[in-house]
Amino acid sequence: MSIYQCPKGHESTELDFCSECGTKILGVPELPFVQKTINSTVTPTKATENCPDCSTVHESNSGNFCEICGYNFVTGAHGEVPIAKRTQEEEMGTSRQTNTNNSGSGLIDSQLLVIGWDVVVYIDPSLRHPESPEPPINQLPITFHLDKTINLIGRNSEVRAIHPEIALDFDDAVSHRHALLTLETDNTLTLRDIGSANGTQLKAVELKPMVDIKLQDGDEFTLGHWTRIAVKAVRKLG
Repeated sequence: MSIYQCPKGHESTELDFCSECGTKILGVPELPFVQKTINSTVTPTKATENCPDCSTVHESNSGNFCEICGYNFVTGAHGEVPIAKRTQEEEMGTSRQTNTNNSGSGLIDSQLLVIGWDVVVYIDPSLRHPESPEPPINQLPITFHLDKTINLIGRNSEVRAIHPEIALDFDDAVSHRHALLTLETDNTLTLRDIGSANGTQLKAVELKPMVDIKLQDGDEFTLGHWTRIAVKAVRKLG
């Protein structure tokens, strides 16, 4: 088990937030291995407040914005989460790909209605950095069907009571609260990095935190040491 140094002097088993007090510890180097027993009955204390717009619990040291609705805790502005527009070239490329995929069945997009989304998680060894650990061997793709409107991507933490809908516990470079996949009212899907420690990349471009990006069927994004995620639209004949 890796141990990290908290700015307040604690020894933490988690890289992004101290497992003892919850303080953010990004960029702090790893300490030599230390065998330590953590008392699971001790609950960390941290300053929190509820978002006035959506009632989500917000930690004071996790930024100025609500990671769910984008409320600005500094200015009091509502829903400051812009949706980034795709370039015309990207839209045309997606259109050509979709038409090619459907040509064999004789169907076009206007005849197929999106009724849901699946997420497929892969281990991609080609994403591994030299300082990263070796990826898991014989890890099969994992498919998640998005049943909720807002779906958290991250890692489970009993200490912080974080239980993501898309849990990537096998990759410790993924933050506990890393990103959100949101099902919009028109059945489109958006991706938002919520201030993760190591970032999220879509088409090899680093996403800006707290900005919603509209995804297309077949889009893939990467995060962590070697995790690749593909989104698949579930369609039916309209």
